[in-house]
Amino acid sequence: MDTLWIAATGARTILQQQAVVTNNLANVNTTGFRAGQAQFRALPVYGEPQPSNAYVVAQGQSADLREGPINHTGRNLDVAIQGAGWIAVQTANGETGYTRNGDLQVSSSGILTTSDGHPVLGQGGAPISLPPLESVQIGADGTISGIPAGGQPNAMVVVNRIRLVNPPAAQMQRGADGLFRDTQGPAPHDGRVQLAVGALEGSNVNPVQAMIQILDNTRAFEIQTKLMQTVDQNHQAASQLLVVS
Repeated sequence: MDTLWIAATGARTILQQQAVVTNNLANVNTTGFRAGQAQFRALPVYGEPQPSNAYVVAQGQSADLREGPINHTGRNLDVAIQGAGWIAVQTANGETGYTRNGDLQVSSSGILTTSDGHPVLGQGGAPISLPPLESVQIGADGTISGIPAGGQPNAMVVVNRIRLVNPPAAQMQRGADGLFRDTQGPAPHDGRVQLAVGALEGSNVNPVQAMIQILDNTRAFEIQTKLMQTVDQNHQAASQLLVVS
């Protein structure tokens, strides 16, 4: 029955991989999205005489951190990180998370947020709160400036600066909320990270490759299920032989 177990675990992990690829395809148009990659490992089947047999288990999920295409929008609150780096935001439980989603908004209470509602962090590590402004400008280094409401056109003031970080890629881990975390703790501001203003970074998912992967996973799942059916048929045939004998 170890053959049946190996085929069953293979089918299960293929379904897990299919879920990752399907999620990638669903986020092909999500700003700054990083494609997920399912990770597996082979484990030996313990017992005699199975030392040469192995089955596969899911080990987790990593992310493809390659850059996505930059699309120019002309909107003054749209920013895209050029090269490596992340925008620091506040998670739902108050921790520090990181995103490449530069589709920024100003909430009704004046808090600068991403399009999915996460407050953007400033230099001091707190969410950026904007006073009433006639206009808002964001510099390539993340500096936020604007003209106070009722002020003169030349009365531009600096309000805050977006916290831009660039921790090592090996330390970045995606959470269930889609935000990344630095496994070594909150990363410091990195002045070398630059923004493209009036632009957004697209998803780095390749839809053609994702569709091909879905087809490959479907075929692999069919192979595993056919193997399980063959094992079951062989088991029934063996049982009948034993009854006849």
